[in-house]
Amino acid sequence: MSEFKSDFLRTLSERGFIHQISDETGLDDLLCKETVTAYIGFDPTASSLHAGSLIQIMMLHWFQATGHRAISLMGGGTGMVGDPSFKDEARQLMTVDMIENNIASIKRVFSNYLTYGDGPKDALMINNAEWLRPLNYLEFLRDVGRHFSVNRMLSFDSVKTRLDREQSLSFLEFNYMILQAYDFVELSKRYECRLQMGGSDQWGNIVNGIDLGHRMGTPQLYALTSPLLTTSSGAKMGKSATGAVWLNPDMLSAYDFWQYWRNTEDADVSRFLKLYTTLPMDEVARLSQLGGSEINEVKKILATEVTAILHGRAAAEEAAETARKTFEEGALADNLPSIDVPAAELDGGLGILTLLVRAGLAGSNGEARRHIQGGAVRINDNPVSDDRMTVGSAEVTADGVIKVSLGKKKHILVRPA
Repeated sequence: MSEFKSDFLRTLSERGFIHQISDETGLDDLLCKETVTAYIGFDPTASSLHAGSLIQIMMLHWFQATGHRAISLMGGGTGMVGDPSFKDEARQLMTVDMIENNIASIKRVFSNYLTYGDGPKDALMINNAEWLRPLNYLEFLRDVGRHFSVNRMLSFDSVKTRLDREQSLSFLEFNYMILQAYDFVELSKRYECRLQMGGSDQWGNIVNGIDLGHRMGTPQLYALTSPLLTTSSGAKMGKSATGAVWLNPDMLSAYDFWQYWRNTEDADVSRFLKLYTTLPMDEVARLSQLGGSEINEVKKILATEVTAILHGRAAAEEAAETARKTFEEGALADNLPSIDVPAAELDGGLGILTLLVRAGLAGSNGEARRHIQGGAVRINDNPVSDDRMTVGSAEVTADGVIKVSLGKKKHILVRPA
């Protein structure tokens, strides 16, 4: 379908969010006629979501921004099972306490993207443990399980890839798609939810929910999925060389988050401006025309806009200014990431390899050694060529820190403790 009538689908289409829709015309008409409720489920597998989840969160943001009601569904019930979709092996099972702690931590991020409350268009934060944990197994099998064909479930790509690799799929995991489908039906009954969104890997699970709803008497339900994103070089979104790009500020600073987006590959800048910022499309088009050295300025705008939504405008601009001072003036900015090292250790001298690993600039001594051999490491802006060098209290500057740098963009301040 080329032209959508509804603000929501038109916005998603022009910004590049749409991969598949179950019934484009039906959903478009519904969105034009009434305030619709939609949800996306989030697995509490860690205490923070990472940047790979941002595309889903932004879809909920635009859903609310175009006049509808968004539900962020926490998987407090399904988290006890674990989504097997496209996984090579079963997830580690989590206790109820672990799940609850993770949900409490994850929730903090959402209010930066959605307005929660009791109004007709205010977003809702719901936990599927409400209806999944009290389920009676025999009644559930009789009322819900009878609607599922095992033959059809085995045909889904998410299951087939696991079986084709001869990795066992436990009965527990096999139930996940039934529980997710049941979520859609429960949300339809309790909150008149009509649309489930997710990444393209969730298509089979979402369509299962539509089918179950049809069999259990809900109004017509709809599915919308976004493309699974990788960077132009094929890297997964949300992963960096030093690990996951967490959304919670206690797990990744605003500065490091800003740097992740500042390091976007040239070929991804236009696409990321559309997906991850709320800049108007004419401004995105203008910025996308810039090339050459100007593209670095566009990357800074991208980084600042994405960071401002999550961490606030002040923190984003502070991160941008820290980067400017560090890279353009060679100044020592106080709000660079830092680590504390016991003064006694520095007095005795700390091996440069150990220091690089401890600072998170290398994953192992071998990687640290390769960085040094490649000429990428500097202490207080002085190049390091000897991998047996020790760093100690003699290197502490008048500012009371040691500046450890990897390449031009990664700097850690070592503070004697």
